[in-house]
Amino acid sequence: MAAVSDLGFAPWDPAFLADPYPVYAELRARGRVHWFEPTNQWLVPHHADVSALLRDRRLGRTYQHRFSHEEFGRTAPPPEHEPFHTLNDHGMLDLEPPDHTRIRRLVSKAFTPRTVERLKPYVRGLAGELVSALVAKGGGDLLTDVAEPLPVAVIAEMLGIPEADRAPLRPWSADICGMYELKPSEDTAAKAVRASVEFSDYLRELIAARRKEPGEDLISGLIAAHDEGDRLTEQEMISTCVLLLNAGHEATVNATVNGWYALFRTPDQLERLRADHTLVPSAIEELMRYDTPLQLFERWVLDEIEIDGTTIPRGAEIAMLFGSANHDPAVFRNPSDLDLTRADNPHISFSAGIHYCIGAPLARIELAASMGALLERAPTLRLAAEPVRKPNFVIRGLEGLAVAVG
Repeated sequence: MAAVSDLGFAPWDPAFLADPYPVYAELRARGRVHWFEPTNQWLVPHHADVSALLRDRRLGRTYQHRFSHEEFGRTAPPPEHEPFHTLNDHGMLDLEPPDHTRIRRLVSKAFTPRTVERLKPYVRGLAGELVSALVAKGGGDLLTDVAEPLPVAVIAEMLGIPEADRAPLRPWSADICGMYELKPSEDTAAKAVRASVEFSDYLRELIAARRKEPGEDLISGLIAAHDEGDRLTEQEMISTCVLLLNAGHEATVNATVNGWYALFRTPDQLERLRADHTLVPSAIEELMRYDTPLQLFERWVLDEIEIDGTTIPRGAEIAMLFGSANHDPAVFRNPSDLDLTRADNPHISFSAGIHYCIGAPLARIELAASMGALLERAPTLRLAAEPVRKPNFVIRGLEGLAVAVG
C-alpha cells in the first residue's frame, strides 16, 4: 500500500488545500482505508463507508464514557489546555448516550420545524438588509458583509445574546475552532484556551442574568427545563451555547463563500441560477457537496472494527473524509462537475446518525435567504479579486471574498 503522503494527501500544503479533490480520487482508487502516520489516523474516503461509520455505535466522538485515558491507550491533554477541553467535552457534539441523548432532547425543542419556520421572516429581512448595504457601496467583502453577520446574528438572537455583546462572538468562535484542525500549534491552543475562558465567563454571567429575568430565548428555555427536572449542569449549558454558536454559523459562513466562489468559477451555472431562482434549494445542496465546508470528521474506535480486510483496533482514531465522500463517483454522477440541477444528492455535509447536524434546517434557510437576496438585489454581482484560501484543512473556507456590483 502506497503511503498516503505519496498519493498527495498533505493537509498543511497550500497546493493541496487549494484543490484536494484530485487527491481524494487517488485515495478512493487505492483502497477503502489508509493509515496516515503524521496524525496517527485511519483515513476513510468512500461515501458508503463514511455513511455507515457515522451510524456505527462501535465508534464514538468520545471514549471517556467507557474508558479512562490510560485504559484507551491515550495521553490526557496537557493541563494548560484544560479550559478548552472542559468547554468542548461537555457539548453534545462530543458526548455519547445517555448524556448526548439528554442534552439533544432539550436543545431539539428550539429547532423543531415550526420554530425554525417562524424564523424565516427575520432571516430573510436581515439578509435583505445586509445585501442592500453591500449593493449601496458598490461591493465589498462577501464574507464580512453578508456571510458572517447573518448566521451569527440569527443564532445570537435565538440564544438571547444582546446585540451590544455580539462583537466578540465570531473571534471567540474562530479561535476555539482552530483546535479542530489536525495537529494544532501551541499558539492555536493558547488562543483557543483564552477564547474558551472568556466565552465561558461571559455566558456564566448571562445565564445568571436570565435566571433572574427569563426571556423567550433558548438560554431561558434551558434554565426552565432544568428547573422542571430535565437536569442540565451549568457547564453543559455553557458548552451547549458555545457549540450552538460555533456550529450554528461556521458551516453556513464557509458554505456561503465557498459556494459563491464556485459559482464565479462556473459562469454557465451562475447564469442558469440567475435565470431561474427556483433552483436555489438544489443549488444550496449541490454547493454544499461540491466544496464541502467540513472536510473531515473524527471518531474513536470503541470496539474493534474491520474495513475491507483491515482490522482497526480499539483505541484507534478514524478520520472520515467528507469532502472525498461527497465526490465519490459510486454515488454522484460526474462528481467533479458543478450541477445545480442535480436531483439525487445524498451529500453528507451535515453528517449522519445521532450526531446529524441539529441546525441543518436553519442553515438551509440562512443559505437560501442570502442567496435569494444576492440574486434579486445584486444580479450583476461579480468577483473583484482572487480570494486567499484559509490555511485550514478540516474547516474549509476563504480569508475573504471581494465582490463588486454594477
